[in-house]
This record gives sequence, structure tokens and C-alpha cells, in this order.
Amino acid sequence: MSIDTILLGVGTDGEEQVRRLAEETVDVAGPCEAEVVLAHVFTEEAIKESRKRLNVEPGSEDAMPDGVAKRHATIRELADVMEEAGVEYRVRGAVGEHGQAIADLAEEVTADRVVVGGRKRSPTGKAVFGSVAQTVMLSSPCPVTFVREDTR
Repeated sequence: MSIDTILLGVGTDGEEQVRRLAEETVDVAGPCEAEVVLAHVFTEEAIKESRKRLNVEPGSEDAMPDGVAKRHATIRELADVMEEAGVEYRVRGAVGEHGQAIADLAEEVTADRVVVGGRKRSPTGKAVFGSVAQTVMLSSPCPVTFVREDTR
């Protein structure tokens, strides 16, 4: 199976986790010459706050989820890594429940692979708090690579 498109779903991961996600994605995308879709999902509240903080014109391209995502610090950091590695990328934003929105974006962009990060949780923790990565793994239309948070 060839890999043409990789969707990298990011959230409010720490700097070290973002670096690991970027490295893992570049390790796969580079040799395959795959395009990477950098995806950030916002809650309704978060996108409203971001639009206000960014002072974007309502209804403008910059106010749309893709436009807000392009200006998000984590996405800009990942974009820099992709450019340095010579990996083609584009940015997508979405609003909704994080796990399902990432899976929906994967289907929309016809991703061949999804890369997500997360941390180890107990079964009780997943049941009580849910798990974005678990939702992505169960709902994604393609294979998912899970990059566990380094707990060393």
C-alpha cells in the first residue's frame, strides 16, 4: 500500500510531544514523498476565543477553521519542521469533538495514515475522561499511528 497523504492530528500537546509527532510523521512522509495534512480541532469556545485574540474579520477566510488553524502556534511550529524536512504539507482546521473530527478530516482528505499522540491511561481513566486517540483509532478510515507521550 502506498502512502500519499498523512493526517497529523494535534491538540494542546506539550513542546516535546509536538517534536516527537513531527519526527514520526517526517520519518514516514519523507521516504514516501507523502503530503502531510496538519490538522487542529477546536471546540466552539476555543475557536471563538482564537478569532477574538487574532482579531480576524468575521466571515473572512482567516475566520474559518482552516484560517484559524494556520495561525495556531503548534501548527506553525509543525509547518516549520515540515519545511525544514522538505515535506509538502497543508493545514486544516475543524470544530467539534476532537476524536471524531480528526477521523472525519482523515476521510475528507482521503488520508492513507493518521498520526496522533497521547498518553497512557488506565481503562478507568479512558472510561471516565474518554480518549481522543481511542476515538480516532476506532473511527478512522485508515491505519492510525499512535505516538505515546514520553514519560521518561
